[in-house]
Amino acid sequence: MSDHITMNPNPVLQYLNKSANELTKDDLIRYIVDNDIEMINFRYVGWDGRLKILNFIIGSLEHLDNILMAGERVDGSSLLPFVEAGSSDLYVIPRYKTAFRNPFSQIPALDIMCSYFDRNGQPLGGAPENILKKAHDSFKQQTGMEFETMGELEYYIISEDDGLFKTEDQKGYHESSPYSKWGDFRTEAMKLIAESGGLIKYGHSEVGNFTKNGMVYEQNEIEFLPTNVEDAADQLVKAKWIIRTLAEQYGVMVTFAPKITVGKAGSGLHIHTRVMKDGKNMMIKEGKLSDIAKTAIAGYMELAPSLTAFGNQNPTSYFRLVPHQEAPTNICWGDRNRSVLVRVPLGWAMPSNMIHKVNPQEKGNIIDMSGKQTVELRSPDGSADIYMLLAGLTVAARHGFELKNPLEVAANTYVDINIFDEENKKRQQQLAQLPTSCVQSAKNLHEQRQFYTQHDIFPDRVIDHIITKLTKFNDEGLITRIQDDEDEVMALVNQYFNCG
Repeated sequence: MSDHITMNPNPVLQYLNKSANELTKDDLIRYIVDNDIEMINFRYVGWDGRLKILNFIIGSLEHLDNILMAGERVDGSSLLPFVEAGSSDLYVIPRYKTAFRNPFSQIPALDIMCSYFDRNGQPLGGAPENILKKAHDSFKQQTGMEFETMGELEYYIISEDDGLFKTEDQKGYHESSPYSKWGDFRTEAMKLIAESGGLIKYGHSEVGNFTKNGMVYEQNEIEFLPTNVEDAADQLVKAKWIIRTLAEQYGVMVTFAPKITVGKAGSGLHIHTRVMKDGKNMMIKEGKLSDIAKTAIAGYMELAPSLTAFGNQNPTSYFRLVPHQEAPTNICWGDRNRSVLVRVPLGWAMPSNMIHKVNPQEKGNIIDMSGKQTVELRSPDGSADIYMLLAGLTVAARHGFELKNPLEVAANTYVDINIFDEENKKRQQQLAQLPTSCVQSAKNLHEQRQFYTQHDIFPDRVIDHIITKLTKFNDEGLITRIQDDEDEVMALVNQYFNCG
């Protein structure tokens, strides 16, 4: 068995002894036959960002071959709002590399993510996964490099208060049992996500922890490893489905909503990014953040006003993006600074051998770990359309390389202070501000739409749909109007509790 497969948790890859990108139709048929798989499930994302499903009971080898080779028809108008009912037939075509054993199905089943194709057999221009692919293809063509991302998936799990071993309010960060109640749930979810193809970095309990009306609200996070931006989207969507389905089995509620009560930590979907070339991380040069990294950051700074249209998609998103909540409000970046929009996390920029200092018996050599370096966008949350968000972020990175003065933009938006501190108020006022409502995000997307539609990435009809959707919330000034009325805030929270 190949070394890179030996410890891969995906049973499909383990059995076939192949990497995901190498899987063929015949490989999947062999796995299905040898492992008594009885059902194929096609998976694809609707406009609500959730995984849909189409079930096939396998009738014969010929039937199985036909399913995997030809795909199937679906009603596009019921899945994507810009598809007209009069010509709504679309194809869904399986992407073999995404195949995974369904962890919940009582009937042995293999699930496969699909792409939408139009009646002419071409990738559907407005399909979420195709927009993301086009954005990445454009980035690669314009820069000669590749774009990788990873997500930090935060969620609250809600259960009855048993009164035992209470964690201090808003002090749940990295807490363990018995104070953290749902560590076993998190680790089981991590296992299932990994078996479905998710590249997981780690999991832990998060800051958010409180008790209200006899219920305990415990925040957790699962963070992924960087991978190409298209695969990163697939694994986040699958992870949300797995976490929710597992919660149903446990009989508890899970929410990815950006804000679920007043004055408590909200849930973000921070996205880490890096630019790669020939397998090498280009974000670091000679132990310092590279000009390539700063160029990508400049693109994020320039398009930040409109990126919220993809990453913050309901009114409660803007109850999270307020000062003093470790969420950004201004368009700026900095090192290890949690008050900024784009943070450069503590990395391994300088070659070192810290492990020897705590394990003297482990001599070893000084190891360069700078390839781990990423930069983190902190504004998105669980309401995001993941494919649209990552496509928009890829466009923003590309835009940085198209600017005439990216390093100047980066220099002008860099801060090395906590901009929420009173003594730094003057500097904060010099910085542009993120939108404070869905309506403002829609206006910003309208103003910056040409950056997303150029290179034939986002179709105009998709941008128009997002603008219309956000504008209909009519939430401009909503925070000011209701922030002191807990009943009104909670009514809004309940309305979008199951977003994303």
